[in-house]
Amino acid sequence: MFKMELQTEAQHLCDKSFTVPDVGSKYTAWSSVSTLIQKNLLIKTHNPARFSLTDEGLALAERLESVERGIKDGPQGDGEEDEEEGAPGVVDLTCSDDDDEDDEEDRIHGTETPTCDVGEEDEMRKTPELQAMSGKPNGACLLPGTYEIILCVDFIETTGGSHHRKQELTKELQRNGVKFDVRKLNVGDFLWVAREKVAPVPGQLRAPTGRELVLDYIIERKRMDDLCGSIIDGRFREQKFRLKRCGLRRPVYLVEECGAAASHLSLPETTLQQAIVNTQVVDGFFVKRVQDVKESAAYLTVMTRYLTKLYQNRTLVCRSRELEGDRGSDEEDGGTPSCSLISFAEFNHGAIKNKCQTVRDVFARQLMQISGLSGDKAAAILEQYSTPHSLLTAYERCESEAEKEKLLSSIRYGKLKRNVGPALSRTVYQLYCSRGALS
Repeated sequence: MFKMELQTEAQHLCDKSFTVPDVGSKYTAWSSVSTLIQKNLLIKTHNPARFSLTDEGLALAERLESVERGIKDGPQGDGEEDEEEGAPGVVDLTCSDDDDEDDEEDRIHGTETPTCDVGEEDEMRKTPELQAMSGKPNGACLLPGTYEIILCVDFIETTGGSHHRKQELTKELQRNGVKFDVRKLNVGDFLWVAREKVAPVPGQLRAPTGRELVLDYIIERKRMDDLCGSIIDGRFREQKFRLKRCGLRRPVYLVEECGAAASHLSLPETTLQQAIVNTQVVDGFFVKRVQDVKESAAYLTVMTRYLTKLYQNRTLVCRSRELEGDRGSDEEDGGTPSCSLISFAEFNHGAIKNKCQTVRDVFARQLMQISGLSGDKAAAILEQYSTPHSLLTAYERCESEAEKEKLLSSIRYGKLKRNVGPALSRTVYQLYCSRGALS
């Protein structure tokens, strides 16, 4: 398994976060993986790194699973489990003499760990808001007043190109009193994080880094000339596709006019206006039109103040990106912002453009290279045929050529549940099954 996959699967089994360290510490739960590797329970291979259980690790995992099942089934077989604990096949992961002394003391005084009672007490201690989130693994919980809202600006927006114009944006934000941080964003140009307020530690030069959760708003900024170039080279569709999959529910397109330069663009203005309308109506993005850099800075300022007020009395809980669709949507339908947010580290890592991709991801990108096949259409096809192999197998089951050409035509996509159509279905069939040039 890759690192992110392993963290996602193991987070609910761990009482510490894999991505966010505790206050005053630089270590996370992932730091313990090196111990498992040293004890030959886990092996690390490939680049990017993949992690696999060794034979010893697999044996230990099976033994732990059997012990856990015995606890769930009841007190029967306690004597056998005690014997297994002393068996030579069990490896002590801590190797701490202090722990051995504590265990010996517990055996002398006859103390036991009340597993069920502790769980019930924890549930009683939870506030109603946290009980609603109890189904989600959370390594971070930020209470009202313990965090501040910070605007994050992609470093590309402040460097390269027209240096004077890009510096003007940050100067305007400073004039407006906006707290912002310039950093590398793997998707989008602007977003907001709830950063934990951390007091300086005596004796340390710098204060510990506070935990950061990403709010559900992300902005992609486009000047009209940049929009024109991105449509021509295909970046426009790819960026929209990546924004939809980034895990944030409120994507915004900030379209900035380019003044007199608009008359020298490679595409007619009607084409650009249609692309903007499609972004809002078809793709479901909110589109904000502004005239220049000052208006862009003004919009970011207003949004920062709005989000600061919106989240000021809310408890924020860290969730995994894999659980992005379960309860946040219900909260949003009620008109309230989501309080279950992704950590910035997990968000930015998941948005890496050239990361190792699955067969499903590559298949989706292949389909989107076909003219007229949007991200929604590709996603609908992937729901039924997740890999090229499954699609080719379906073609082989068809009895006639006409049936193969119409295989995908009745697949419904998007909010309106329209059909993919026979034309696109025939094009996909020809792409994957024709040996010669496409007709």
